[in-house]
Amino acid sequence: MTDTRPFMDIQAILKYLPHRYPFLLVDRVLECTRGESIKAIKNVTVNEPQFTGHFPERPVMPGVLMLEALAQTAGILTYATLQKVPNQNTRFYFAGLDKVRFRRPVVPGDQLILTAQVERNMKGIWKLSTVAYVGDEEAVSAEMMLFPDADNASPFLPADAG
Repeated sequence: MTDTRPFMDIQAILKYLPHRYPFLLVDRVLECTRGESIKAIKNVTVNEPQFTGHFPERPVMPGVLMLEALAQTAGILTYATLQKVPNQNTRFYFAGLDKVRFRRPVVPGDQLILTAQVERNMKGIWKLSTVAYVGDEEAVSAEMMLFPDADNASPFLPADAG
């Protein structure tokens, strides 16, 4: 199933993610191929709330927020693949993070290029490889696993379930 979209603006992103300011960390989707991969951006600006305390003399984006931006990007890919939008019956959560590597600090003025690629989907649990870049330089990478809300898992079937 291939559906390549040239981009999603913020209005489309708001349909695919339940997050809102100040926790919405994806500004635009540049490419999305359902069931395969996604490329999005996060513009890092000095007026974001985390920079008042992390670290005021030399603001650095917290690693956990970079991982969250990657997870939100992966979530958009997952929802787009399933052709669903989040609601009280359809939510995804982290099941795990592996091989997390931070390669460079991310500072205000940087633009994170967020990528995620589906490795597999078994019984509704998704494994994705993710990487965030600043320009051509890798900032962070991680393998992540996402799973549907345990109380509402029935709407999610493995991709090969037909």
